[in-house]
Amino acid sequence: MHKHHLLRKTWQGVVIAARTGHVPMFKNGDSMSKNWIDVCAIEELTNDDVKGVQAAGHDLALYHVDGEVFATEGVCNHGNARLCDGYLEGYEIECPLHQGRFDVRSGKAMCAPLTTDIRIYPVKKEKGRVLVEVG
Repeated sequence: MHKHHLLRKTWQGVVIAARTGHVPMFKNGDSMSKNWIDVCAIEELTNDDVKGVQAAGHDLALYHVDGEVFATEGVCNHGNARLCDGYLEGYEIECPLHQGRFDVRSGKAMCAPLTTDIRIYPVKKEKGRVLVEVG
């Protein structure tokens, strides 16, 4: 079996890798292909609450729990209800339509009637702003 080798070189802070299909990475580990979208100021988020936002055509829900910010797709995949209208308790968001709950950290469906997890999005905070990677 052929073994792939990865050649890494640094040029102006960017790690350049020579391997088919490999995306160059920044020193902080961010991919050059990531599409970070500024969605709101951190101060717009209330602790232990959920906020609906739009990012590059995606309907998202942002959750501010214990100083951390999480993002998931904004619509429940079971009942087509907006999760920003749901009830956030700890790390679980309850759908306002059928009371199914998702873990906002993983997107995992926690109970019936939900059977399918929801998509989560990477989040980072920079200079007082919340950015979500939607690429």
